[in-house]
Amino acid sequence: MRVAIPTRDGQIEAVFSRAEEFTIYDVEIELVKSKGIAPLRGKELGKFFVDEAINAVICGRIRSGSRNILRLKHIELTYGVSGEADDIMIRYLSGERLGNIDENAFWSKAEEGLE
Repeated sequence: MRVAIPTRDGQIEAVFSRAEEFTIYDVEIELVKSKGIAPLRGKELGKFFVDEAINAVICGRIRSGSRNILRLKHIELTYGVSGEADDIMIRYLSGERLGNIDENAFWSKAEEGLE
């Protein structure tokens, strides 16, 4: 499993659309086997996630358009999370509920206080 977290200086980027790089964790049997930084470099998100073989994304605020891209690529999404990426990854792997899980087909920006 590969998990991507949009980061800046080791912290989760507050707004998904501002991400310039992702910290990618290779996970096997609930343990991080490797970690690396992958710059987005203007690449379209869907292609980036397919090229990097991403299975899950953990992020802060995210707009519905970006959520739809992840949904179309069958990528698990946990959003509304903030903090240091490595710490969040440990908590995620321990089964702690973080933020919100993408379970619904449509969202309202007004309900979530998004831009």
